Order: sequence, then C-alpha cells, then structure tokens
Amino acid sequence: MPAYFSRRSLLCAFTACGAWLQANAEAPLIAYVGTFTSPLQNMKATQVDLPPGNGQGIHLFEVNRSTGAMTPCGLYKTGTSPNCLTFNAAKTVLYSTNETDHQGDNEAGSVSAFAINPKDGQLTLLNTVSSGGKGPTYVSLHPSGRFLLVANYFGGSASVLPIKADGSLGEATDFKQDAGTIGPKTAKNAPPGSFAFSGHDGTHSHMIAADASGRHVLSVDLGLDQILVWKFDDQKGTLTPNDPPFVSLPAGDGPRHFAFHPNHPWLYSLQEEGSTVVLFDYDSDKGRLTSRQTISSLPPGFAGSNFCSEILVSADGRFVYAGNRLHDSIAVFAIGKDGTLTFVSEEWTHGDYPRSFNFDPTGNFLYSLNQRGDNIAVFRIDHKTGTLTFTGHYTPVGNPSSIVFLDLGKRG
Repeated sequence: MPAYFSRRSLLCAFTACGAWLQANAEAPLIAYVGTFTSPLQNMKATQVDLPPGNGQGIHLFEVNRSTGAMTPCGLYKTGTSPNCLTFNAAKTVLYSTNETDHQGDNEAGSVSAFAINPKDGQLTLLNTVSSGGKGPTYVSLHPSGRFLLVANYFGGSASVLPIKADGSLGEATDFKQDAGTIGPKTAKNAPPGSFAFSGHDGTHSHMIAADASGRHVLSVDLGLDQILVWKFDDQKGTLTPNDPPFVSLPAGDGPRHFAFHPNHPWLYSLQEEGSTVVLFDYDSDKGRLTSRQTISSLPPGFAGSNFCSEILVSADGRFVYAGNRLHDSIAVFAIGKDGTLTFVSEEWTHGDYPRSFNFDPTGNFLYSLNQRGDNIAVFRIDHKTGTLTFTGHYTPVGNPSSIVFLDLGKRG
C-alpha cells in the first residue's frame, strides 16, 4: 500500500468528514412528552388516576440546544394516558406505560412499544401488552437491556416484561403483588397544618428500578411506606424477595420516587406525604438500605399541604433536585462529601402541580412538567451552585407527566 494519500483521496476524506460532522451537528434533539388523556370513545379502558386529562398522547418536540426552547414536531395520538416513558438500550424503541384499568378484556393497564424513525423521531406502534395490574405508572429499563420493570400504582404490584429482538414486548416473566399493613393517613413528618393524603387506602406501587449492577431491583409502595428490595434473575426475568425484603419509612410519609447517586453507594428517597428526602447508604452486594439523614423538601418555616413528586441527582453527583406539588417548587440540595444534603434554594416552577422534571442530555437545562398548569417550563442550571433560572420558555402541553430526550445523532 502507498505510504501517502493523493490530493483527491485527502479531499474526499475531508469532504466525507465534513459531511458527517454537518449531519451530526444538525441531527435534531427530540423530546417525547407523555400525558394524561381522555379515553377514546371506542376504548373499554378508563383513566384511573385523575379526571379525564386533556393531553393527546405522546407529544414530540424539537429542542433548541442553545436556549432549551421546544417546537412541536409530532404527535402519537392515544387515549391511554401514556404517563411514563423510557427507551431501550439502543434508543431505537420508546416504551410507555398506559395508566388505565383495562387492556382489552383484561382488568389491567398496559405497556406499549414504539419504533422510532431514525431520521425524524416519529413513532410507529410495535405492540401493547398487559402490565398485570391497574394503573401502571412507572417503567424502567433493566441494565441487561432485556427486560422492562413496571410499577402498577392502583394494582399495588410489579411486573417484569421481556424485550424481544425487534424491541417489542413479550408477556410478563414475573408478577409480584404487594402485601402488608397499610400506613396511617397522617404522615409522621408532614409539615404543620398539612392535609396531604394520597395513597394510604391500599397498596400503591409508585416506582421500580434496578441498581447499577442489575442484581437487585427496588420498588416503592407508597401505601405500605416501604421500599421493597428484590434479587433479580436476568436470565429468567424473575424477582425474589431480598433478605431483608424491604426497608420501612416513617409511618404515613409515603415514599414515592428514589434516585441513586452516580458515583457513591447512596440512595435518596422522596416521600410524597411527609415532604422529606431520606438519605440511605446502599450495600449493593447485599441489597440493603440503611437510613442516615432526613431533611425537608420544603423551605424552612413552611406550613400547609404539599405533595412531593420527582427526585433526581445531577450527573456530576453534586446536587439533588426534589419536586413539590401545591407548593409548586423544585428544591435544590448540595451533596456533601459524605452524601448528606444541605438546602441551597427553591425555585418556583412557573406552573401548577409539577408532576415530574428531567434534565436535557447536556445537563444545562431542567424541564418542569406542570401537570395542572398544562405547560412545561424550562430552567437553566448553574453548574457551580445548582440553582435554577427560568429561561422564559413555556411550552403548552395538556397534563404533561413525563419527558425523555433523544439525540438523533447519538443513538445506540
């Protein structure tokens, strides 16, 4: 082979490289937003969580990478309240929970799989399968990439769904029904004057996710005031109770969501009715949680009712963000060297009832889904202080519930 390149070959190489860079620089960043919807007239299923929503299904937006602003670019219309979204490992398929009470003649909600068009991000339904319980409200991908984990809120149960080669879903490989003593209607750590009551009328599974190793799966039951821990068989897709099988939160506080620290063995649990964040040390070998700190999600001196919603840890592991509904704020906490939290600030969500929020892929922006305000508000993140600054960008969306992002230039 010659030890040099001709001018023509170099020119072709530079042209090809330039075309590649241009194509990837221009590849759109797509946001998918799941919403609560009104059931379609020909559906047996009904929404089980709220009065009929005014979302239209899964809404697609192209995101401006510099400003965070979103422009509508598509819609998959459905009346099944696709309230929680996640991708497969290759990000070629989008999955949604459908928070309804029927899947065909089966009294259960469902989970749908959608193929993603690699050019424009548009969705094509692959299939829909039963979630095993009513009102599936959370779905996450197991680290093996071969299974989805589903929490059925009104069913008070957890399901494992296998992912087929084409990204579609198979019937459940396991199903677990939560059971135990329901906690009191008054939260032990509720703020003074709180009338917050949401889920202590039965078992309510609110979140499920695996740890980084995939050997253990954690699921939250708000009604039981417990975080359940399971051993996971990633060959069979089955759950086995850990020893011990759960850790209890204070009576009535109602754990809702949790977030692992990206670099240390710490887990942060957010309590919906108690309005607290609890720091746990996490032993990944044994799947054991040990609580070490409890801190309010609300600013000092707050009195009244509040329902917590979402909790996330920044990618750099320096800050925790916790959502407050009714107070309509996102609290910011600094993470100390030992994992303990210090309250930094709270930012108004510029909308009513922030059900969830998420970071864009760069971590520069936070998107607050203001469910009752029918909008998504965009905030710029200060990476030094963790504080949020409203960008002025609102996006109207009926009853937004979940947002995930896909960079079409960086799939797989």
